[in-house]
Amino acid sequence: MLRELVFPREGRRARASSWDRRGANDDHVVVGPGEAHALLDVAGAGVVTHVWITVNTENPNYLRDVVLEMTWDGHAHPAVVAPLGDFFCLGHARMASVTSLPITVVAGGTSGAKGMGALNCWFAMPYARGARIVVRNEGELPLTHLFYYVDFEEHDTPLATPLRFHAHYRQERPTAADVDLADPHADWARVTAVANLDGRGNYVLVDTAGAGHYLGCTLSVDHLDPIRSGGWFGEGDDMIFVDGRPGHGAPPTPPTTPDANDAWPPTLHGTGTEDYFCAAWGYPAGVQHTPFHGVTLMGEPERTPLEYAGKWTMYRFHLADPVRFERALRATIEHGHANCHADDYASVAYWYQTPRAALPPLPPASARRPRSDRESFRAYLRHRQNH
Repeated sequence: MLRELVFPREGRRARASSWDRRGANDDHVVVGPGEAHALLDVAGAGVVTHVWITVNTENPNYLRDVVLEMTWDGHAHPAVVAPLGDFFCLGHARMASVTSLPITVVAGGTSGAKGMGALNCWFAMPYARGARIVVRNEGELPLTHLFYYVDFEEHDTPLATPLRFHAHYRQERPTAADVDLADPHADWARVTAVANLDGRGNYVLVDTAGAGHYLGCTLSVDHLDPIRSGGWFGEGDDMIFVDGRPGHGAPPTPPTTPDANDAWPPTLHGTGTEDYFCAAWGYPAGVQHTPFHGVTLMGEPERTPLEYAGKWTMYRFHLADPVRFERALRATIEHGHANCHADDYASVAYWYQTPRAALPPLPPASARRPRSDRESFRAYLRHRQNH
């Protein structure tokens, strides 16, 4: 990246921001309940290079209630639809610092304790005929202060790529468990012997048709349903299905009528939740940030032996190792080994692809809000006792 700066670059630098048009210091806008505000609405060709947002509001769940939408080239449907917090690697409507290559969040001190922070995105987002970025307030209280920058380049001709940036939020609350952990014999050894070779019942991160490459995800887990002999929520294998291709070591015979998105032997088969997110033996470092992977929120490590109770958020970016697809991509992950856990899962997947049809709609704001810590911990203890 630094080496490229010695070469001339095309395009004219531009910015849309919330600066006070009167020249005073009220550099924000107010977005009432049910209202939307366009951060960027431009015609022509260009590339969005940086988005910065910060919000002040009395709504403690605004990071889930506020939705970020991005639409390219006048398409009928947005290519980005996600709650504001989850898009910026902030799960469970919790503010935290994030230090990755494409997304950073600056939080802490008194403002961080109030749920305020600076949200930054550095993904390049090209467009050929126009771009529109909207913040939609689906909460019940106003955003009293919305500050923003959208930095972009204007180009005389579009970049020579048909791919557009996409991001989409999904959730399951709770996931449907394939193992009855209330069975007195469902201890750790018995559960980990259960087989799951085709990925059916896995949590789905993204399911799309077209051509492009998968860039990774943010995943948030509220662990409610422990195995009786252990509180760990991980061990769920990532299984990524690409163009109907079986992976290394998979059975050689495909289904009779294969579909690129069918759940059968995955193209890429991993070894566990923490492994996909580039850790090992759980998350021994707790909260951690690297350019490509990290943990932005951890559960309750001090509550031995309940060290994996509570809310977790992880990110993994395939920037140096994108998952390329030509026809279809289905990225999934087990919720516990062989989908043994009935936990609350939420995620945002990021990818580039040729323009696609409408993304599935988001659940209403009331259904996206996280459980309280007390409700979450009670559910964990109740399930642990019942098991």
